[in-house]
Amino acid sequence: MKKIFLMAMMFLIIGQSFAQNKKTKTNSKKMNTTEHYTFQLSEKVTRTAVTFKTRYGITLSGDLYLPKNSENIQLPALAISGPFGAVKEQSSGLYANQMAERGFAVVTFDPSYTGESGGEPRNIASPDINTEDFSAAVDFLGLQKNVDRNKIGIIGICGFGGFALNAAIVDKRVKAVATTSMYDMSRVLAKGYYDKMTAEERTKAFEKMSFQRWTDAENGTPAFPAVHLPAKLNGDEPQFIKEYFDYYKTSRGYHERSLNSNKGWTITNALSFMNMPLLTYIKEISPRPMLLIAGENAHSRYFSEDVYKMASEPKELMIIPNAVHVDLYDKADIIPFDKLDTFFKTNLK
Repeated sequence: MKKIFLMAMMFLIIGQSFAQNKKTKTNSKKMNTTEHYTFQLSEKVTRTAVTFKTRYGITLSGDLYLPKNSENIQLPALAISGPFGAVKEQSSGLYANQMAERGFAVVTFDPSYTGESGGEPRNIASPDINTEDFSAAVDFLGLQKNVDRNKIGIIGICGFGGFALNAAIVDKRVKAVATTSMYDMSRVLAKGYYDKMTAEERTKAFEKMSFQRWTDAENGTPAFPAVHLPAKLNGDEPQFIKEYFDYYKTSRGYHERSLNSNKGWTITNALSFMNMPLLTYIKEISPRPMLLIAGENAHSRYFSEDVYKMASEPKELMIIPNAVHVDLYDKADIIPFDKLDTFFKTNLK
């Protein structure tokens, strides 16, 4: 069990290689690295490329999804992002497509420093800046002529579930928030999965990243791990690594700009997360409602359950039978879009 936790933390913190020579079967085929979306755009929806700036001056690249023939209608709106290390052409775009079909104006975006969005250096994350990314998306939505700025909600997937909740705490324009397969990135990076990281392990992680800074400063650029997810599987990896592989490294979800499909985060990326906890004021989302959705068999389920315990009413925890973490990335027959539709149409008022 300890080996599994250690391998998992290396994936999150320093991205050490799990690659081996032996190949194992996966559910999908490897795909070519060509520009694409990982889902089909609905015939009932339009998609337009947009940009907007954060209060830090970083230009975010996004897509605006609208129901067709809705130009003269005031629409409820959603901002969607995630998973952590993904881009807008993957899960968040699929969610946006589905929710626009149901009558929402939806903007999805590449987070700061990733994908087509601005920010240097590349492939880094921040508990503060990624929280701000959501509020910048709310800024954008509130300026659209066919959006009712009094009816704006947000959805966060995986690690951006934690950022979505964090944004809802401080941004009172957000009237309702939902998460799927939520991660609290600061908790998992600071304490390990299931809070198993010891004080000694935490100190060693800080030491490694601290000394890496001198190397990065000498080179003028941050270093990346040799391999983030493995190029191949040998079969003894933790189950959730196999699941991530099957999404990010195959035709199911591969994207050429996705960090998790390629070289991952910088080696020092975890520094601020390990020292700056998200969700400290989770109770302050109330009286606005939250919906937490997790898979029954997801390794991440405990994050949603613990947030549910900590948060104030109104709140709802929905467990999807038999589902694993990545099922809620793209499996439209498993993701409860009708529930999300009802939740937001009931509460965006």
